[in-house]
Amino acid sequence: MPLTRAEAQALRASNPQVSPWQVIAAQVVMGCLSAVVVWLVLGQPQLIGSTLYGALVAVLPGALMARGMTSKLSSMSPGASAVSFMVWVAVKILVSMAMLVLAPKLVEPLSWPALLVSLVLCMKVYWLALLWRGRGSGR
Repeated sequence: MPLTRAEAQALRASNPQVSPWQVIAAQVVMGCLSAVVVWLVLGQPQLIGSTLYGALVAVLPGALMARGMTSKLSSMSPGASAVSFMVWVAVKILVSMAMLVLAPKLVEPLSWPALLVSLVLCMKVYWLALLWRGRGSGR
């Protein structure tokens, strides 16, 4: 049974969307916080480069995917949307893998634990965005 206009508006109001750009911004904040913790709390300033690069491995591919998925081409039709989603997921995975392979050449000195912890923390921001969405809807 289709919804009436008022029911559809009420449903949208009770389930607000989180912009992919809000998630990217939250990942940037998490990456910066990770670097500050490494520097101030752990007293390991030599690990800041690895920590920030780990955050970049989450942020840059996510930003590319967000840009691709929010383009007009991605929303032309359901079929184009599905294909666009698959293409941008592939781009995100390939860029992430390339960045991880290049890490030893780009980050000196490289600390894999610091890089991976920062990467995981930034990826977990998606869960925070879902919780944020839940709170915003009054649940």
